[in-house]
Amino acid sequence: MADRLIGEKLVDDMTAEEKARAKLVEQVLPALRAKAEQADRDGAFPREHIDVLRDAGLLGLIVPEEYGGLGGTLRDLAAATYAMGSACPSTALAFFFHNTSASRGLLPLEAIEAGLFADEEVPVVKAFAEKVLQLMSGGTWLANFASESVKSSGANIAIATTAVPATRDGVAGWELTGEKSFGCATGIADYYLVTARLDGHATADGLVMFLVPREAEGVTERPFWDGLGMRGSANHGIRLDGVFIPQDDSLTVPGAFVKMLQCSRGSFVGNQLAITAVYVGAAQGVYDDTLQRLTTKKFADTGRSIAESPMHQVIIGDMTESLERSYLWLRRQLLLETVEPPIATKSEVYAQWRIAKGSICQAAFDVALGALKASGTSSATMNGVVGRALRDLSMGLVMTFPPERGRLEAASVITSDKANALFASVAS
Repeated sequence: MADRLIGEKLVDDMTAEEKARAKLVEQVLPALRAKAEQADRDGAFPREHIDVLRDAGLLGLIVPEEYGGLGGTLRDLAAATYAMGSACPSTALAFFFHNTSASRGLLPLEAIEAGLFADEEVPVVKAFAEKVLQLMSGGTWLANFASESVKSSGANIAIATTAVPATRDGVAGWELTGEKSFGCATGIADYYLVTARLDGHATADGLVMFLVPREAEGVTERPFWDGLGMRGSANHGIRLDGVFIPQDDSLTVPGAFVKMLQCSRGSFVGNQLAITAVYVGAAQGVYDDTLQRLTTKKFADTGRSIAESPMHQVIIGDMTESLERSYLWLRRQLLLETVEPPIATKSEVYAQWRIAKGSICQAAFDVALGALKASGTSSATMNGVVGRALRDLSMGLVMTFPPERGRLEAASVITSDKANALFASVAS
């Protein structure tokens, strides 16, 4: 087992093709690991990681080969974010959100294949979808911006950013105005993939998408966010003030977003479970580090390892149970979203995800909490492995939704078969 890839700890039945892609991930881990502490200390994304990931071809990890990508799937993405999470969680998180952009290409193409679009809509939808995929496979970093600070009681993500028709220098397009919060790779990504709503539309049918160049006129970064954890993911977000985007860089067919979501297997837009893989990877990292220290450090009077004390045995047992629980939830969700033929309905997969997300992140955080208890005051620092892991893993408790909301929504699906709306369009 000595030559086992880190990603295989999560996806333990990789095909030969998946192993080949996982080896590309394995090769970048030393570079990511070397900058993890600095990224956390400075609260800044290590810019050199852009070239590291681009040169490895990983920006096109889950883009089909026909569009120039590596041809990976959700299994590859989960294994990759897990492995990167064990090295530099902040970079893993930013990499995950880059890859969520692929759904804006893959799902529209699936919706076309399913016959959800009218004949006259197909060329427009296909052109945008293929453009997204080709940008990614060509080494362009995309930051996926949907989240906003405005809240809706009936949805996890509310969209208030507006798009109005506009013409500049004879070019037809759209003007975007709004604010996007907590989007990874702010100031780093080449393009921001922005979800907005058509002005005058009050339902999800008015949700539309745009490719916004980082340096476009009217794009500014929000104030730096001094986050508790995942500090090196550049997640402070952007403001859009009358930003003009040509029609060719937009998908504004009414209803396209909703039709796209109909083609996902369950969780969000089809790849959200890979974000929890980041946290499981980070939990495995702090678990391994803690166990190594506790088994090598000795009591002065007995010469036995600290790990052998009754208290530490209890804590290590609890940490191990929490870690294994996170794997069980994550692997089950991965199976539900990738196995062919499907073994659960979309509604069942969705309900499972609502519970799984919170359970995975809570279990991962509990591993770090156990590491703190077992390591004692000497590890209760801001810049050590344990302190950094505790802060990074705490973010999983609040990112997207906390465990309590997930369980509530799962119960709603189970009892009334009415899932909470994923997106809402609200007045700005």
